[in-house]
Amino acid sequence: MQDKDLKQNSMSNLSEDKHNEIRTTLRGIAKGYVTVDYPTPVLETPKDYGMVYEDVKFTAEDGVALAAWFIPAEGSDKLIICNHPATLNRYGWPGHKAPWNQFQDVEVKFGKVYKALHDAGYNVLTYDFRNHGESASSKGNTWGQGFSDEYKDVIAAFDYIKSQDQLKDMTIGLFNPCAGGNAAIHAMTERPEYFKDVKALVCPQPASINIMSKIALDGMQLGDYADIFSQEIEHMSGLKLEEMTPHLYTKNIKIPTFFIQVKDDAWTTPKDVQATFDGLTSLNEDDKKLFWVEGTTKRFDGYNYFGEHPKMMLEWFDKYMN
Repeated sequence: MQDKDLKQNSMSNLSEDKHNEIRTTLRGIAKGYVTVDYPTPVLETPKDYGMVYEDVKFTAEDGVALAAWFIPAEGSDKLIICNHPATLNRYGWPGHKAPWNQFQDVEVKFGKVYKALHDAGYNVLTYDFRNHGESASSKGNTWGQGFSDEYKDVIAAFDYIKSQDQLKDMTIGLFNPCAGGNAAIHAMTERPEYFKDVKALVCPQPASINIMSKIALDGMQLGDYADIFSQEIEHMSGLKLEEMTPHLYTKNIKIPTFFIQVKDDAWTTPKDVQATFDGLTSLNEDDKKLFWVEGTTKRFDGYNYFGEHPKMMLEWFDKYMN
């Protein structure tokens, strides 16, 4: 990236020092999007919800070791594989504590989701993505918001299931929010054979990173420098920002899919989420659903929704997995 790139920007009349300052700022913001240097701690386990569980580990094909919990439901042959959004982990998010409350002051408790699934007769396998929670880091702590090597973590969970006699013949569903949904959708494109017997997908808060980053930059009055931000993203991750959207992959979803979304989510737009849903062109109308969560602008409230209100989630899984 050369200084001539700056001159293409509409604010090219600024001084060289100002340009350098803005580029440094954009580089720091980009780093926050595509690396995870300080994983969020795991503050709860299924035991806190009265559930028996097992700590398990499995390894992605590129050698990254992943930490997981298996929560058995006695007598059940149904299994939900769960993952999590970026910066969170299989516990959730400690938004009730500093410094994490400075990013989003909502505590996310995925344990409530696991409890609802478990009590409804579902086994649960939930894992931390690379660079998150108690899983190992990838080289350089790089992270593609679900659009890079994270799909290998999704595949690793399936491979683990296949390796376990008590799990390999179970009926499978997916609970994959936000970047976790991105990774699963990406995996469906890269390795569709792994998903031919998966019965249902529930994805809270599908995420287009190109749209979310534009909103963030505009909010910081840096929107005119979006081209430079995109360059920084690509330089760090090898990903083009415009390709960091589930819109490119939704046509490959062959699994009945249920999206929910905070309608007034300050981090995205209803138009983009509607476009993600409209991209489910391989599904019949009865096999796709979009529900808008209203009354909040906080994205992380959407992550908690099914923990607090599990009825629709359970109905979706029951419809396709019984």
